[in-house]
Amino acid sequence: MRNTTLIRAGLIPAILLAAACGGDEKPAGALPATATGPTAAVIDTTVPSVFEASGPALPVAEATLSTKLMGAVTAVLVTEGTRVAAGAPLVRLDAADLDAKSRQASAGIAAAEAAHREAQAQATRIRALYADSAAPRAQLDAVEAGLSRAEAAVNQARAGAAEVDAMGGYAEVRAPFAGTVTRRFVDPGAFAAPGAPLVTVENGSRLRVSASASPETLHGLRRGTVVEVTIEDQPARGTVEGVVPAGSGATYTVNVIVENPGRRFLPHSAATLAIPSGASRRVAVVPAAAVTRDGDLTGVRIVRDGAVETRWVRLGRPVGTDIEVLAGLAAGDAVVVPAGVR
Repeated sequence: MRNTTLIRAGLIPAILLAAACGGDEKPAGALPATATGPTAAVIDTTVPSVFEASGPALPVAEATLSTKLMGAVTAVLVTEGTRVAAGAPLVRLDAADLDAKSRQASAGIAAAEAAHREAQAQATRIRALYADSAAPRAQLDAVEAGLSRAEAAVNQARAGAAEVDAMGGYAEVRAPFAGTVTRRFVDPGAFAAPGAPLVTVENGSRLRVSASASPETLHGLRRGTVVEVTIEDQPARGTVEGVVPAGSGATYTVNVIVENPGRRFLPHSAATLAIPSGASRRVAVVPAAAVTRDGDLTGVRIVRDGAVETRWVRLGRPVGTDIEVLAGLAAGDAVVVPAGVR
């Protein structure tokens, strides 16, 4: 909780704007004050201490697809960046050999079924003769065994056909889930081998941030704990998926899931986890809306000596709608918040 409140003043008088843009030479770091707004005082507050651990924000759903077949690639239906639905065809392979095997399997089934019908008819005749004591037991046993072999042959032929059909499914590689194609490894005419990568598909609607830390740092962190996450300097929240030993156990890996339904964050971006340490610290904060950016530089507009100038600052972590200022400002400095933003 903050131990003081933001001090808000009214709109900066027009005379400040005139002083900032007048004929006098601008102070160092000053920018034209083209817009004014209410001011807010830099305040001193208390926030929980955190341990920062970094790692990539990887998509939870990501798959590099291959095939069990060996053959030429006849068509690649996607490129990098293509959005695909679940089950959409991605790559097709030459399946001429499989077509021939499928016809062969169908012929085998037909032959096996014909032999089974003949064996069944023979068994029916011998059973009748045996019932009338016109056929010996040995002859009945022989035809019964022949019928069993014919039934087994039919089942074997059908299983072989099912295997060919299953292999035929690998001639067309399909998306396992909705997502985006991020890599394309082959082009038409290439030779595909079993297990060789063809395309990679990922779905960035859920991201997993994995970071390593010491066991002491992660003490008390449990599955389901909500932690603050920063992805490419943008704040977010994530839920701890689990904490597991890494390697020898001297360090642990914490996995945090960040929901990203609108693809606000790009997969594979750099991310930082803010793991609570249980202590607290004092920091200076300003409204996040007051921060301006110029490339890699961050600053705020402040009122100083009757003028509005830009002060370059070093920022820390977000604190609600505010943000930490690690260097460049002191408590009580008046910063300009753009009108209508806060």
